[in-house]
Amino acid sequence: MEERMVKFYSRESNLLAMHVIPGHFATSHSHINYYVDVTTLKTRAGEAKAAAKVLYSKVPKHGFLDTIVCMDGTEVIGAFLSQELEQAGMLTTNRHETMYVISPEINNNNQMLFRDNNKGAIAGKHVILLLATTTTGETIRRSLECIRYYGGIIECVASIFSTITEVDGVAIEALFDGEDVPGYEAYPVHNCPFCKKGHAIEAMVNGFGYSKL
Repeated sequence: MEERMVKFYSRESNLLAMHVIPGHFATSHSHINYYVDVTTLKTRAGEAKAAAKVLYSKVPKHGFLDTIVCMDGTEVIGAFLSQELEQAGMLTTNRHETMYVISPEINNNNQMLFRDNNKGAIAGKHVILLLATTTTGETIRRSLECIRYYGGIIECVASIFSTITEVDGVAIEALFDGEDVPGYEAYPVHNCPFCKKGHAIEAMVNGFGYSKL
């Protein structure tokens, strides 16, 4: 499968690249015809820092920002993004004048939660939600619901790769979008053209990576 991998560079920085594999893949919400691999952007410090700089240029600068909630293993980017915001003098309601960078816990029922020791980083705080990849928006909806349940105020959603521009009225700022992967499609599970043709699913994929079947 990796032999088919193609590298795409960001239109905004030649330091940023993602790898794309064509095929038949299943996410928790849909089937897709390309797997977008952003592993190096999440795990290599230099690339994560470059990604944070571009995301900083995209996130809103008005009002307050207190917390970055990281999904899909984006904590390294989240930490660098918090530095970019703090160095720029971004306003925060945090009395310690530094941002929180946290991730929700996912329980056995696939529900998101914040333990009591982390609730103070969410309740009444102005939040950026950071994700790796976004296709249908279902993970964003669940994340927004969770953050709001704990009293968070959503200011921005940022994603390394996204084929959609907003979810429930909240804009999504992305490093890469559908124009970077021409022909990218996400299909409802019950209406997948690959399944209808009898093509086997090659791998289960999510924001953390893929597992071959």
